[in-house]
Amino acid sequence: MTLPETAADRTFQVDLRGLVDLLSHHLYSSPRVYLRELLQNAVDALTARHTLEPAAPAGSFGVRLYADGTVVRVEDDGVGLTEADVHTFLATIGRSSKRAMGVPPDEPIRGWGKITEQRDDFIGRFGIGLLSCFLVADEIHVLSRSARTPDAPAVEWRGRGDGSYTVRVLPASAHPRPGTTVTLAPRADAGEWTRPAQVHALGRHFGSLLRHPVTFDDGTGAASVNPEPAPWARTYPTPGARSRALAAYGEEVLGFEPLDTVELDLPAVGLKGIACVLSETVPAGRSHGHRVHVKGMLLSEQAEEILPEWAFFVRCVIDAENLRPTASRESLYEDDTLAAVRDALAERLRAWIARAAASDPDLLARFLQVHHLAVKSLAVHDDEILRMLLPWLPFETTDGHTTLDEFARTHRTVLVTSSVEEFRQVAAIASAAGLGVVNGGYTYDRELVHRLPEIRSEVTVADLDPATLTAHLDPVDRETELAAGAYLAQARDALAVFDCDVALRTFQPASAPALLVDSREARHERTRSRLAREQEGGLWGDLLGALRQEAPRAQLILNQLNPLVRTAVAIDEPELARTSAEALYGQAALLSRRPLRPAESSLINRSFLDLLAHALRKDS
Repeated sequence: MTLPETAADRTFQVDLRGLVDLLSHHLYSSPRVYLRELLQNAVDALTARHTLEPAAPAGSFGVRLYADGTVVRVEDDGVGLTEADVHTFLATIGRSSKRAMGVPPDEPIRGWGKITEQRDDFIGRFGIGLLSCFLVADEIHVLSRSARTPDAPAVEWRGRGDGSYTVRVLPASAHPRPGTTVTLAPRADAGEWTRPAQVHALGRHFGSLLRHPVTFDDGTGAASVNPEPAPWARTYPTPGARSRALAAYGEEVLGFEPLDTVELDLPAVGLKGIACVLSETVPAGRSHGHRVHVKGMLLSEQAEEILPEWAFFVRCVIDAENLRPTASRESLYEDDTLAAVRDALAERLRAWIARAAASDPDLLARFLQVHHLAVKSLAVHDDEILRMLLPWLPFETTDGHTTLDEFARTHRTVLVTSSVEEFRQVAAIASAAGLGVVNGGYTYDRELVHRLPEIRSEVTVADLDPATLTAHLDPVDRETELAAGAYLAQARDALAVFDCDVALRTFQPASAPALLVDSREARHERTRSRLAREQEGGLWGDLLGALRQEAPRAQLILNQLNPLVRTAVAIDEPELARTSAEALYGQAALLSRRPLRPAESSLINRSFLDLLAHALRKDS
């Protein structure tokens, strides 16, 4: 009996060029990230050096960038690499010396830029950052000397885009002091990202808030990349000076003058920064990315996940110690910490709104004028904001655009429409009748108006329906009603195709000849009933027809106070009476500003031409 052969373990073969292409198209947003990755490694190396030498004065170790058009070089005074570190970490894709995989808790992690037991001390963790240099160069040259041993030799590593590398041990004089130098000879097609001015700009872009000193040199002299600490970390002579400085910084990095700035401070996660209130209205739901730094290094300018969706009226600049970046280090990892930070920052924004409402009515008024929709979306789900701000929010009403607080002072009963169309139909008539109606057709408005009694217990809120409105219109006397009976009958017959009844009333303003009272829900119900009747038949159709409630009808209410209507109801010529009724219906439909059905458009055109033809025949 032959035993099966034992399967042998094999090692994956990696196509480095294919991997770099994958990173450039699917992980990193742009080749410019190569400089961020080099800065990140350098800063992590400095962090480890300070751990190794805690007594070293602050600022004694730094990072130096150099670019002259032919090479790009990044030097750091960090912990450096031994020969073993080079083989372990630079030549193994995906192995990060910042990640304690399989390392016992009491054993330090070793590598380029780290000797620590706390992985949270470092920015990078995924062990693929150095590969980003292949986006702009075909070869990476690393020269390093470890700070762990005073007489440590220098180690040279050359990695090439075809996946090969060489390692040499050199005398200590090849790198006179501990640290690491990475040199790139950019490809011709990478000039956009490796020109001296661009390297300097990228250094400032990614590293302006880094805690370690970073300089740039193009061969003509060195300049500081991060000359000042973050504005929230500086001291100012007065609170006003601090507020102005934060606003100026927000304008500089975000590109707009903020309406106000909200200082953010969450010590539990080492987060500091500012939220800048936008000075212009933005559509609800439009995403606005925030500028997020992690340990001083710029992570993203478009981080949407740091705030809830309702907070689209601000843009943030923050620096955090304990938020986790994703593998690309261009967004944040969604975990419990990020969720807690999002909730805490949302609470800071609520507190700012509360302070403005309590102590700065001018600021609150400017804020609500611009961002009332954002506040309405928040008030729907936040009872505290509802109680504070609902009376001050602007609404469209029969008294014009006003706050609910002002509106409720003159209208103890507040009626609210279900659509903008319905409000436009009744606004003029309701205002003349003394009714207080709020347009509930805009997002959140109807729901918020119905919650007004929670704040103003003396106010009653109800939905506006046709019966409520018509009950406030004055009936005509019996004689006038009888005299107009024939005309009304002909008008009802002419408008039956639109499921529309006709009534005669008196109401203000007298300039309005007719009012069309109809709701979107009623039209939908009539359409549904008509389609059901067309599709049903036989015994079941008869039974369902008998059980079905009659669909609500539209109402064309003619105004007896209007001279045109008084002339129309006296018409005794049947065809002309029908035509005038159709014209009055068409005019009322146009005034309602709702979309016209094809049959209504046809009726308006036909009635106009018929009236014109009648006038011409009369004159001839």
